[in-house]
Amino acid sequence: MPRPILDESHIHPSIREKISGHEQDIVREVQQAVAAHPVVVVGMAMNPFPRQACRALKAAAVAYQYLEYGSYFNTWRRRNALKMWTGWPTFPMIFVKGTLVGGAADLAALIKSGELKKILA
Repeated sequence: MPRPILDESHIHPSIREKISGHEQDIVREVQQAVAAHPVVVVGMAMNPFPRQACRALKAAAVAYQYLEYGSYFNTWRRRNALKMWTGWPTFPMIFVKGTLVGGAADLAALIKSGELKKILA
């Protein structure tokens, strides 16, 4: 089932450009990293789960690109654009071969099941 997204016909034309341009520099930066690297972890400082994901990838001998945007005390508006783009509510956001696979617990499950190695093969 697709996630609900407000149809553009229900957005007043005078604000469409404002919405479409909101913090798009951070979204483009993540998109470029996802296109350039097989595994990308998007995180934030002070959050233990991005570090947990990075440790799991290191332990599994999987190379990754890490992008960090602020902490709990700052940069939340910029990070919010990533949440709006992906629909994923928390950090980290982990991409494998261009696909969002979830967060740290989801990554751990992929590693444990052997699926991550299959995806990357």
